[in-house]
Parts: sequence; structure tokens; C-alpha cells
Amino acid sequence: MSELLSTLSPLEQEVAQLIIDTLNLEDVKVQDIAPEQPLFGDGLGLDSIDALELALELTQRYGVQLRSDDSETVRVFASLRALSGHIEKHRTK
Repeated sequence: MSELLSTLSPLEQEVAQLIIDTLNLEDVKVQDIAPEQPLFGDGLGLDSIDALELALELTQRYGVQLRSDDSETVRVFASLRALSGHIEKHRTK
């Protein structure tokens, strides 16, 4: 197990795998996503279409509602750790 993987909580590992699977990131492994690495831009390189796909999957999987017009959404999608923390607090499934 890599050092980075051991720093991820079980939920962070699960969400990282969900990001990889949902967005078909074939060249990315869970251990490649640092918990505080930005998911968009210079970080993982996701874009707004990826955010929509991911938000839909998060709603289906965890019952978490994310709205594009909510200013909090940018913070939620800032990193794997931020996203996982939001899911942990707001999940209904």
C-alpha cells in the first residue's frame, strides 16, 4: 500500500474510486489523488462537465444534493477531502 493511500480515509478511497469510475479516468489510480489536491484546473484537471456527471452520481449513490447555483458547491468540489467531508455530513444513503 502506498503512503498516500494510507493517508486516505475509507470514504476518501471510495469517493476517489467513484471519481475514477464515473469519469472514466483510465490512467488514474486511487493513490494518484492526493486528499488536498484540487480536483479542477491544475490539480486533477476536471472541468464543468465532469462536475455535472459527478454531482449526478453522488446524488444517486449517496443522496447528496449539489446545485450549480449554490456558492458552497465550489468549496465542496475543491478537493477529495472536501468532497468526502461533505458527503459524510449530508449523505442520506
